Amino acid sequence: MNEPDRRRGLALLRRRVHVVLDGGSHDRVARVVHRGLIGLVLLSVVSVIFESVPEYSDNYADIFNLIEYVAVAAFTLEYVLRVWCAPEHALYARRSPTAARLAFIGSGWALIDLAAFLPFYLSFYFSADLRVFLMLRLLRFFKFARYSPGIRTLLAVIEAERKALLAWLIILFGAVLFFSTAMHIAEHEAQPEKFGTIPDAMWWAIETVTTVGYGEVIPLTLAGKLIASFAMVTGFLLLGLPVGILATAFAEEIHRREFVVTWTMVASVPLFRGLDAAGIAEIMR
Repeated sequence: MNEPDRRRGLALLRRRVHVVLDGGSHDRVARVVHRGLIGLVLLSVVSVIFESVPEYSDNYADIFNLIEYVAVAAFTLEYVLRVWCAPEHALYARRSPTAARLAFIGSGWALIDLAAFLPFYLSFYFSADLRVFLMLRLLRFFKFARYSPGIRTLLAVIEAERKALLAWLIILFGAVLFFSTAMHIAEHEAQPEKFGTIPDAMWWAIETVTTVGYGEVIPLTLAGKLIASFAMVTGFLLLGLPVGILATAFAEEIHRREFVVTWTMVASVPLFRGLDAAGIAEIMR
Protein backbone atom coordinates (compact mmCIF):
# COMPACT_ATOMS: atom_id res chain seq x y z
CA MET A 1 0.00 0.00 0.00
CA ASN A 2 1.47 3.35 -1.05
CA GLU A 3 1.51 6.47 1.13
CA PRO A 4 -1.58 8.21 -0.37
CA ASP A 5 -3.67 5.06 0.02
CA ARG A 6 -2.50 4.64 3.60
CA ARG A 7 -3.42 8.24 4.46
CA ARG A 8 -6.77 7.84 2.77
CA GLY A 9 -7.43 4.68 4.75
CA LEU A 10 -6.50 6.39 8.03
CA ALA A 11 -8.77 9.31 7.16
CA LEU A 12 -11.69 6.97 6.51
CA LEU A 13 -11.01 5.08 9.72
CA ARG A 14 -10.81 8.31 11.70
CA ARG A 15 -14.10 9.49 10.21
CA ARG A 16 -15.72 6.17 11.07
CA VAL A 17 -14.45 6.33 14.65
CA HIS A 18 -15.85 9.85 14.94
CA VAL A 19 -19.26 8.66 13.73
CA VAL A 20 -19.23 5.77 16.20
CA LEU A 21 -18.28 7.97 19.16
CA ASP A 22 -20.35 11.04 18.29
CA GLY A 23 -22.91 9.68 15.85
CA GLY A 24 -26.61 9.68 16.44
CA SER A 25 -29.14 6.91 16.86
CA HIS A 26 -29.16 6.21 13.11
CA ASP A 27 -25.89 4.27 13.36
CA ARG A 28 -26.26 0.81 14.90
CA VAL A 29 -22.63 0.53 16.04
CA ALA A 30 -22.83 3.99 17.59
CA ARG A 31 -25.94 3.00 19.53
CA VAL A 32 -24.23 -0.13 20.87
CA VAL A 33 -21.09 1.80 21.87
CA HIS A 34 -23.07 4.57 23.55
CA ARG A 35 -25.22 2.14 25.50
CA GLY A 36 -22.14 0.19 26.53
CA LEU A 37 -20.42 3.34 27.79
CA ILE A 38 -23.55 4.44 29.63
CA GLY A 39 -23.81 1.03 31.29
CA LEU A 40 -20.13 1.15 32.23
CA VAL A 41 -20.51 4.61 33.75
CA LEU A 42 -23.50 3.45 35.77
CA LEU A 43 -21.76 0.26 36.87
CA SER A 44 -18.59 2.09 37.94
CA VAL A 45 -20.52 4.73 39.89
CA VAL A 46 -22.55 2.07 41.70
CA SER A 47 -19.29 0.21 42.40
CA VAL A 48 -17.72 3.30 43.96
CA ILE A 49 -20.79 3.82 46.15
CA PHE A 50 -20.88 0.25 47.47
CA GLU A 51 -17.11 0.16 47.83
CA SER A 52 -17.46 2.75 50.60
CA VAL A 53 -19.37 0.18 52.71
CA PRO A 54 -16.73 -1.76 54.73
CA GLU A 55 -18.65 -5.04 54.57
CA TYR A 56 -18.94 -4.95 50.79
CA SER A 57 -15.42 -3.62 50.34
CA ASP A 58 -13.93 -6.57 52.23
CA ASN A 59 -16.04 -9.28 50.61
CA TYR A 60 -16.13 -8.04 47.01
CA ALA A 61 -12.82 -6.22 46.67
CA ASP A 62 -11.79 -8.27 43.63
CA ILE A 63 -15.04 -7.47 41.80
CA PHE A 64 -14.73 -3.76 42.58
CA ASN A 65 -11.13 -3.74 41.35
CA LEU A 66 -12.09 -5.55 38.15
CA ILE A 67 -14.88 -3.05 37.43
CA GLU A 68 -12.49 -0.17 38.06
CA TYR A 69 -9.79 -1.59 35.77
CA VAL A 70 -12.27 -2.24 32.96
CA ALA A 71 -13.85 1.21 33.34
CA VAL A 72 -10.48 3.00 33.37
CA ALA A 73 -9.27 1.06 30.33
CA ALA A 74 -12.47 1.80 28.39
CA PHE A 75 -12.56 5.49 29.34
CA THR A 76 -8.87 5.92 28.54
CA LEU A 77 -9.31 4.33 25.12
CA GLU A 78 -12.38 6.46 24.47
CA TYR A 79 -10.49 9.64 25.38
CA VAL A 80 -7.51 8.77 23.17
CA LEU A 81 -9.80 7.98 20.23
CA ARG A 82 -11.76 11.21 20.71
CA VAL A 83 -8.53 13.22 20.69
CA TRP A 84 -7.37 11.37 17.57
CA CYS A 85 -10.57 11.99 15.61
CA ALA A 86 -11.10 15.57 16.86
CA PRO A 87 -10.26 17.02 13.37
CA GLU A 88 -13.45 15.32 12.10
CA HIS A 89 -15.61 17.30 14.52
CA ALA A 90 -17.65 20.04 12.88
CA LEU A 91 -16.48 22.64 15.42
CA TYR A 92 -12.82 22.11 14.53
CA ALA A 93 -13.15 21.25 10.83
CA ARG A 94 -11.39 24.43 9.65
CA ARG A 95 -8.39 24.00 11.95
CA SER A 96 -5.25 22.00 11.44
CA PRO A 97 -5.24 18.52 13.02
CA THR A 98 -2.96 19.66 15.86
CA ALA A 99 -5.00 22.79 16.57
CA ALA A 100 -8.23 20.77 16.46
CA ARG A 101 -6.91 18.27 18.98
CA LEU A 102 -5.65 21.01 21.30
CA ALA A 103 -9.01 22.78 21.09
CA PHE A 104 -10.81 19.55 21.92
CA ILE A 105 -8.52 18.80 24.88
CA GLY A 106 -9.42 22.18 26.38
CA SER A 107 -13.18 21.77 25.87
CA GLY A 108 -15.60 21.01 28.67
CA TRP A 109 -16.57 17.59 27.34
CA ALA A 110 -12.93 16.53 27.08
CA LEU A 111 -12.26 17.64 30.66
CA ILE A 112 -15.19 15.51 31.84
CA ASP A 113 -13.84 12.54 29.87
CA LEU A 114 -10.39 13.11 31.38
CA ALA A 115 -11.79 13.28 34.91
CA ALA A 116 -13.38 9.86 34.38
CA PHE A 117 -10.04 8.03 34.45
CA LEU A 118 -7.33 10.49 35.55
CA PRO A 119 -7.86 9.94 39.33
CA PHE A 120 -6.94 6.27 38.85
CA TYR A 121 -3.51 7.18 37.48
CA LEU A 122 -2.97 9.99 39.97
CA SER A 123 -3.48 7.59 42.86
CA PHE A 124 -0.19 5.89 41.92
CA TYR A 125 1.83 9.10 42.23
CA PHE A 126 0.14 11.09 45.00
CA SER A 127 -0.45 9.88 48.54
CA ALA A 128 -3.52 12.02 49.15
CA ASP A 129 -6.58 11.19 51.20
CA LEU A 130 -8.36 8.29 49.50
CA ARG A 131 -11.67 10.06 49.99
CA VAL A 132 -10.48 12.79 47.62
CA PHE A 133 -9.85 10.22 44.88
CA LEU A 134 -13.20 8.64 45.70
CA MET A 135 -14.93 11.94 45.01
CA LEU A 136 -12.93 12.44 41.82
CA ARG A 137 -13.90 8.97 40.60
CA LEU A 138 -17.54 9.93 40.99
CA LEU A 139 -16.99 12.75 38.48
CA ARG A 140 -17.42 10.16 35.74
CA PHE A 141 -21.15 10.34 36.54
CA PHE A 142 -21.19 13.56 34.51
CA LYS A 143 -20.35 11.56 31.39
CA PHE A 144 -24.07 10.85 31.28
CA ALA A 145 -24.49 14.40 29.99
CA ARG A 146 -22.70 13.50 26.76
CA TYR A 147 -25.28 10.83 25.90
CA SER A 148 -28.41 12.59 27.20
CA PRO A 149 -30.14 14.95 24.75
CA GLY A 150 -32.13 16.48 27.61
CA ILE A 151 -29.02 17.38 29.61
CA ARG A 152 -27.31 18.74 26.51
CA THR A 153 -30.35 20.92 25.87
CA LEU A 154 -30.27 22.17 29.45
CA LEU A 155 -26.57 23.00 29.17
CA ALA A 156 -27.26 24.88 25.94
CA VAL A 157 -29.99 26.85 27.72
CA ILE A 158 -27.64 27.73 30.58
CA GLU A 159 -25.03 28.84 28.06
CA ALA A 160 -27.57 31.00 26.23
CA GLU A 161 -28.85 32.59 29.45
CA ARG A 162 -25.46 32.98 31.14
CA LYS A 163 -25.67 36.79 31.18
CA ALA A 164 -29.06 36.77 32.88
CA LEU A 165 -27.89 34.16 35.40
CA LEU A 166 -24.73 36.16 36.10
CA ALA A 167 -26.85 39.25 36.72
CA TRP A 168 -28.97 37.20 39.14
CA LEU A 169 -25.86 36.06 41.02
CA ILE A 170 -24.71 39.66 41.34
CA ILE A 171 -28.11 40.71 42.70
CA LEU A 172 -28.09 37.76 45.11
CA PHE A 173 -24.64 38.66 46.42
CA GLY A 174 -25.72 42.28 46.76
CA ALA A 175 -28.75 41.21 48.82
CA VAL A 176 -26.58 39.04 51.08
CA LEU A 177 -24.12 41.88 51.55
CA PHE A 178 -26.86 44.40 52.30
CA PHE A 179 -28.74 42.25 54.81
CA SER A 180 -25.57 41.06 56.57
CA THR A 181 -24.43 44.65 56.98
CA ALA A 182 -27.83 45.75 58.25
CA MET A 183 -27.99 42.82 60.68
CA HIS A 184 -24.47 43.58 61.91
CA ILE A 185 -25.55 47.14 62.74
CA ALA A 186 -28.78 46.01 64.42
CA GLU A 187 -27.49 42.99 66.38
CA HIS A 188 -23.76 43.49 67.05
CA GLU A 189 -24.38 44.73 70.58
CA ALA A 190 -27.03 42.14 71.49
CA GLN A 191 -25.09 39.21 69.99
CA PRO A 192 -21.44 40.20 69.46
CA GLU A 193 -20.32 36.59 69.08
CA LYS A 194 -22.74 36.00 66.16
CA PHE A 195 -23.09 39.42 64.52
CA GLY A 196 -19.93 41.14 65.73
CA THR A 197 -18.58 41.50 62.19
CA ILE A 198 -20.07 41.61 58.72
CA PRO A 199 -18.44 38.28 57.71
CA ASP A 200 -20.05 36.67 60.78
CA ALA A 201 -23.42 38.10 59.79
CA MET A 202 -23.04 36.90 56.19
CA TRP A 203 -23.59 33.29 57.27
CA TRP A 204 -26.96 34.26 58.71
CA ALA A 205 -27.77 36.28 55.57
CA ILE A 206 -26.93 33.41 53.24
CA GLU A 207 -29.01 30.83 55.09
CA THR A 208 -31.91 33.28 55.39
CA VAL A 209 -31.96 34.55 51.80
CA THR A 210 -31.70 30.98 50.50
CA THR A 211 -34.62 30.06 52.81
CA VAL A 212 -32.56 27.31 54.50
CA GLY A 213 -32.91 28.84 57.95
CA TYR A 214 -31.01 26.46 60.22
CA GLY A 215 -32.20 28.44 63.24
CA GLU A 216 -28.81 28.44 64.95
CA VAL A 217 -28.52 32.23 64.57
CA ILE A 218 -31.66 34.33 65.06
CA PRO A 219 -32.23 38.05 65.65
CA LEU A 220 -33.20 39.25 69.13
CA THR A 221 -33.85 42.97 68.61
CA LEU A 222 -36.91 44.47 66.92
CA ALA A 223 -34.77 46.00 64.17
CA GLY A 224 -33.10 42.65 63.58
CA LYS A 225 -36.45 40.88 63.26
CA LEU A 226 -37.67 43.45 60.73
CA ILE A 227 -34.49 43.05 58.70
CA ALA A 228 -34.88 39.27 58.84
CA SER A 229 -38.47 39.55 57.60
CA PHE A 230 -37.39 41.58 54.56
CA ALA A 231 -34.53 39.14 53.97
CA MET A 232 -36.87 36.14 53.90
CA VAL A 233 -39.32 37.77 51.49
CA THR A 234 -36.44 38.92 49.28
CA GLY A 235 -35.06 35.39 49.31
CA PHE A 236 -38.31 33.95 47.97
CA LEU A 237 -38.33 36.51 45.16
CA LEU A 238 -34.69 36.01 44.25
CA LEU A 239 -34.86 32.20 44.20
CA GLY A 240 -37.75 32.33 41.76
CA LEU A 241 -35.80 34.34 39.19
CA PRO A 242 -33.41 31.62 37.89
CA VAL A 243 -36.25 29.09 37.81
CA GLY A 244 -38.30 31.37 35.59
CA ILE A 245 -35.33 32.23 33.38
CA LEU A 246 -34.34 28.61 32.80
CA ALA A 247 -37.90 27.32 32.44
CA THR A 248 -38.77 29.90 29.80
CA ALA A 249 -35.52 29.43 27.90
CA PHE A 250 -35.84 25.63 28.07
CA ALA A 251 -39.38 25.74 26.67
CA GLU A 252 -38.25 28.05 23.85
CA GLU A 253 -35.32 25.77 23.02
CA ILE A 254 -37.57 22.71 22.87
CA HIS A 255 -40.04 24.62 20.69
CA ARG A 256 -37.25 25.66 18.29
CA ARG A 257 -36.00 22.07 17.99
CA GLU A 258 -39.50 20.74 17.39
CA PHE A 259 -40.01 23.46 14.78
CA VAL A 260 -36.83 22.46 12.94
CA VAL A 261 -37.76 18.76 13.03
CA THR A 262 -41.30 19.42 11.80
CA TRP A 263 -40.07 21.81 9.10
CA THR A 264 -37.58 19.19 7.88
CA MET A 265 -40.24 16.49 7.80
CA VAL A 266 -42.71 18.64 5.83
CA ALA A 267 -40.05 19.96 3.44
CA SER A 268 -38.85 16.41 2.70
CA VAL A 269 -42.27 15.30 1.41
CA PRO A 270 -42.06 15.25 -2.43
CA LEU A 271 -45.45 16.97 -2.74
CA PHE A 272 -44.23 20.02 -0.78
CA ARG A 273 -40.66 20.34 -2.05
CA GLY A 274 -41.59 23.08 -4.51
CA LEU A 275 -43.18 25.30 -1.85
CA ASP A 276 -41.49 28.38 -0.45
CA ALA A 277 -40.97 29.07 3.27
CA ALA A 278 -44.36 30.72 3.70
CA GLY A 279 -46.15 27.75 2.14
CA ILE A 280 -44.35 25.23 4.35
CA ALA A 281 -45.11 27.33 7.42
CA GLU A 282 -48.80 27.38 6.49
CA ILE A 283 -48.85 23.58 6.19
CA MET A 284 -47.03 23.21 9.50
CA ARG A 285 -49.81 25.07 11.29
